[in-house]
Amino acid sequence: MDKLRVTGLEVSARIGLHAWERQVRQRLSIDLELETDAARAAATDDIASAVDYGAIARNLVHFVGGAEFQLIETLAEHIAERLLHQFSIERVRVVVHKPSAILNARDTSIEIERAR
Repeated sequence: MDKLRVTGLEVSARIGLHAWERQVRQRLSIDLELETDAARAAATDDIASAVDYGAIARNLVHFVGGAEFQLIETLAEHIAERLLHQFSIERVRVVVHKPSAILNARDTSIEIERAR
């Protein structure tokens, strides 16, 4: 199986347990690893045969920007479900980074993997 990666997709969201966290937009970063069969796209050189990573990025920026969750785990799960449902991929690995979650920590993240 072939893997398409999108790394460091910057989004802003209302996310967190505390009321003050949901009053401001916070910067998140999303990494994706999408399993797909890229042979047909490679042979035809046609976007219609490929997983359109531009469409995926626009979709997620729009979705995350309008969503509101308490946990990054919940957000990651919704992203995985959305991608598996809307795009021609067999398996997805989603990493959601919340760099401002813990004082004195560079990053906090959750990584999940889901399949059809």
